[in-house]
Amino acid sequence: MMYFAELQSNVVREFYISMNGKLFYPHVMSPRYLVSDAIHNDRPFHGFDRYDISLNATVNSTLPPIINAVEVVSVFPTTGVPTATQDVSAVTAIRAKYQLVKKNWMGDPCVPRKFAWDGLGCSYVVSSTPTVTGLNLSSMGLSGNISSSFGDLRGLEYLDLSRNNLTGSIPDSLSQSTSLALLDLTGNRLTGEIPSRLLKRSQDGFLTLRYGNNPDLCSNGNPCVPPKRKSNSMAPVYVAIPIVAILVILLFSVLLICMRRRRQGRTSNSVKPQNEMRFIPSHSRNRNNDSSLRLENRRFTYKELEAITNNFQRVIGQGGFGKVYDGFLEDGTQVAVKLRSESSAQGVQEFLVEAQTLAKIHHKHLVTMVGYCNDKEHMALVYEYMSEGALHEHLRGSDKTLTWGQRLRIALESAQGLEYLHKGCNPPLIHRDVKTSNILLNANLEAKIADFGLLKAFNRDCDTHVSTARLVGTRGYLAPEYVATLQLTNKSDVYSFGVVLLEIVTGRPHILNDPEPISITEWAQKCLSQGNIEGVVDARMRGEHDINGVWKAADIALKCTAQTPMQRPTMTEVVAQLKECLELETMRRRGGRSNAMFHTVGSSDSVTSYDGYTTNQSAGVSHINVVDMDHFGRVPTMTTGPVAR
Repeated sequence: MMYFAELQSNVVREFYISMNGKLFYPHVMSPRYLVSDAIHNDRPFHGFDRYDISLNATVNSTLPPIINAVEVVSVFPTTGVPTATQDVSAVTAIRAKYQLVKKNWMGDPCVPRKFAWDGLGCSYVVSSTPTVTGLNLSSMGLSGNISSSFGDLRGLEYLDLSRNNLTGSIPDSLSQSTSLALLDLTGNRLTGEIPSRLLKRSQDGFLTLRYGNNPDLCSNGNPCVPPKRKSNSMAPVYVAIPIVAILVILLFSVLLICMRRRRQGRTSNSVKPQNEMRFIPSHSRNRNNDSSLRLENRRFTYKELEAITNNFQRVIGQGGFGKVYDGFLEDGTQVAVKLRSESSAQGVQEFLVEAQTLAKIHHKHLVTMVGYCNDKEHMALVYEYMSEGALHEHLRGSDKTLTWGQRLRIALESAQGLEYLHKGCNPPLIHRDVKTSNILLNANLEAKIADFGLLKAFNRDCDTHVSTARLVGTRGYLAPEYVATLQLTNKSDVYSFGVVLLEIVTGRPHILNDPEPISITEWAQKCLSQGNIEGVVDARMRGEHDINGVWKAADIALKCTAQTPMQRPTMTEVVAQLKECLELETMRRRGGRSNAMFHTVGSSDSVTSYDGYTTNQSAGVSHINVVDMDHFGRVPTMTTGPVAR
């Protein structure tokens, strides 16, 4: 089944569809704007290991062919013995009662064995009908009473209904399943008495019965009688005492806070900047006094830094803060020493921001700080050494080209680091300077985000944005609304990451000379709007990539760089999408059963191709050499807008 929908208005897109060189659909296909169409064949295909589908544009087309999705259904051989009728009726009734929507709860519950329903255990005995022997519905959100249909599964050996919202009493029909060896009802809201036959089977050792965390369930065999409430004349006193205690504690806390603030007001020479992180201290005019820099990391003296770096011999990087030097600790651990220069455009506040940030936040995809130096006029940060340098060095000028799989993993790990800043920190943090030179790689090419000197805190409960006094960051990575209004949100980081992702896909810098300077976002949008993905992807990868994954990654990047923040995804959504891209590439490398390729080119070539590789697993299907056009039809249309993947 093939799905089509036109995504652009006022265009002409017409094409013929062929399979293995023969006409697949007898009419010219012309997708309608924002209307989902599908064509299918009622008869199966058989006898081919490979199916080549071509979309050939007509001379009237102004754009190349388009296809939204292809669905392939295979026929698998079965044993020919279906699941026992009584068991099928029982699990079908259970599915209907609780409105279970598990992904594969359709067809025969146990057959074929490879596609048995999730959560079902079945017994497969030669020359016997398969039966349901186990049912795991734990944590499925079940509500209402326990269905009597469970008792119709006579071969049931274990039943797990734990951690749901089941109410009512335990039906006696469960006692009829003499083969039942485990019944778990833990964590529900069941009431009444446990059936005596179930209790006896449990006491005799034939049944493991679990029913904890059901406070209104009686297990002693006696009628449930709610205990009488004793009147208590002291109840008002019991209520008043904790209230008074809480008020006293609150009053004491307020007084303590006021005293501390008054003391800090007398000793501090500066004011904490608005909207900065609450753990960032104000900077004292005495640079040698770093009492405000309360860090758990090691504090180095300047002389120690000289020894670590061999008198600052080897420079491995340079930024607005100063130079970065290679160094070794006493135990041989290699580190990077970021030394602030006197001419640095970034001041003491940026140093304190980065030092406090690295000391307080920890994530495997954020660089780790080893220590710091605040020795008179000398300030430095010492952090883990990233032997493979910055990402931009590998995208441009490196002798060894990153594979598509490596690029996707780097993109995913960088996105996870940003996601942690946005969601895992309290308050949430905005990096403000996401770019390929601030994504560092270790020896295993694992990505970590660096350079937190421009970090900003963001109160997601109170603030819609964070305002800055001046424009900071790197040209080409800045979100348009930030450039226009100096107002930041976490979607500003998302925009910058979208630019990074385009660099990863294309291998090109964020500003291109084509021949006039143009941003990579404008250039990519122009190319992709013409369907020219091959003209966008980095040619140094030599086509070793899953083209669907490349399209998806490029689409994510364009969504991240949308003009308005509301149109951009969150970093959590970006992480989920990049994981799907990585799965597609992993399947390609492993030579998975589905290996598809789409490409669209200009109307001069006017062909969109799909190469499908299948294994011949059909059973009982006649060989077909010529497509019978009488058995083709269109699926009823859907008027909802399609989603391009």
